[in-house]
Parts: sequence; structure tokens; C-alpha cells
Amino acid sequence: MRAAAAVLAACAAAAPSAAQSYPVSERGAVSQHVAFTTFTVTYGRPSARGRTLFGDLVPWDEVWHPGADSASRLVIDHDIQMEGQPVAAGEYSLWLIPRAHAPWTLILSHAAHAFHKPYPGASKDAYRIEVPADSLSFVETLEIGFPMVARDEAVLRIHWGATAVSVRIKAPYQP
Repeated sequence: MRAAAAVLAACAAAAPSAAQSYPVSERGAVSQHVAFTTFTVTYGRPSARGRTLFGDLVPWDEVWHPGADSASRLVIDHDIQMEGQPVAAGEYSLWLIPRAHAPWTLILSHAAHAFHKPYPGASKDAYRIEVPADSLSFVETLEIGFPMVARDEAVLRIHWGATAVSVRIKAPYQP
């Protein structure tokens, strides 16, 4: 009898309470092999929910974390190039500076395990890379992925609403 009561008590304690609810933004992850290099991105996936995204929810010309909750994290296991700029293997948080009429700035920060606010600061920046923003078809929920992979090249895309930034990657490592 005591064992059955203990099992029932444990099950009741493990069940979610009525006060808990689903997270507003789910977590997502994508991993991609490019030649002999592995890229892994973990990020929060906010939804637009009818909001005006860029220029309103996300102000122009200010550092923004593409995601929700914990800062989006990129892990690369070998040295690469992004937009022709050398980037060392490592773990980084991702940040962007969106601009209305100019290229955006992608920031890779050494503060890999940061929360999405506040921005860790320029002193923690590892790289700043200028990237063009494009208008694409609308996506409700933020997507980070690799829409093009060919041999030792790929494109990393961050896409939310009708706006996307695409970063050209070269992964030259050979074992």
C-alpha cells in the first residue's frame, strides 16, 4: 500500500500545474554539415502575431537579438569564412543591427550564453559582418536555417516576417 501511495504522490508532483502554460516562444535548433564543418544554431522562435516587426517591434539602427529568451547561439567546429571574413571555430551569440535603407550588421559575440537583453556590449564582439536584407515571402515564426548548401559553401539565413538576412559561408577545412 505504501509503495502505491508513493508512486501516486510522485506522479501527482510531476504533473504540470494548472498555472503552467505553453511558452510564448518555442525553442528551436538546426544543425548543418558544410563539407567537414558542423554548424549548430539554437534559438527562440518568436511569432509575429500581427505585429509590425522591423521599424516598430524591432527598432532600426539598434542592436537586436534575433530570437526570444536566451540569445541565439551559433557553434562552429572549424574555422570558416562569413562574407569573406575569417571566423574562428567556437561558440557565439548572434545579434543584428537592422537598418531601413542600408546593409544590416551581423554580430557574433563571445558572450555565447547570454540572455536576449541586454546586449553584452561591443567589448564582447568577436566579429561584425555587413549583410544585405531581402524581402521574401512572409513567415509567421522566426526561422534560422541553411537554404543553400553546396560542397564547402552554404547560406545561413535569418528570416522573420517578410524580411531575411542571408550570410554567405565558406567552410574550407579538410581533414
